[in-house]
Amino acid sequence: MYARHDLAWLTGDGWHELLAATPGGTPAYAAIARWAAAGWPLVVRRRDAAASPDDTCLGLAAAPDPASGAKLRLPLCVPARHIARHRGPLPLDAIVHALPARWQAPFARLAMASAALDLRVFGSLSLQALTGQAYLRESSDIDLLFRPRDARELDEGTLLLASFLDELPLDGEIIFPGGQAVAWKEWFAARADAGRVLAKSQASVMLCARADLRAELEPA
Repeated sequence: MYARHDLAWLTGDGWHELLAATPGGTPAYAAIARWAAAGWPLVVRRRDAAASPDDTCLGLAAAPDPASGAKLRLPLCVPARHIARHRGPLPLDAIVHALPARWQAPFARLAMASAALDLRVFGSLSLQALTGQAYLRESSDIDLLFRPRDARELDEGTLLLASFLDELPLDGEIIFPGGQAVAWKEWFAARADAGRVLAKSQASVMLCARADLRAELEPA
């Protein structure tokens, strides 16, 4: 079972099937052909309601057009047999080479301060690091996935991320043990266990009680 934001590399047959199902001469065809030729990964996304049990739902996000800024986003599905390999989102040290100069010093401090936390990078910065293409713009965020191991780490980690907001355009999600993902800024802003937050899973989006999510990180 793959999780949202995982990276998936396709087999040659997988690329061939995607190209065969895409009209030639279209931007979608050109993007898929480019990804296949370069051997770049696709990104696991939330499952489509109509996807078959054997399908893996993936996304291809091309770099913004330099002239118009338009972003091509392709929702794709492939049978699991066409996944050659996969891995989780990139760790912080894997994207340092793609950081703009203005982010390098504060990001280095964040990486050092968060060394004990499970933080991963997804989104535009990850894709720029993986492909070498120009994804980042002045308005781009640094999307981080945070997987806390317990409630103390949840509190300390979100506080740490919030402390860097004046220096870095941080965004992203907390991943709870049950697989639900909550925007960490939303979680931090509430700062109480009363109420509910929007949680995304592999199959759905729903409101979940904060207390129930936090309980997943408490000792049994």
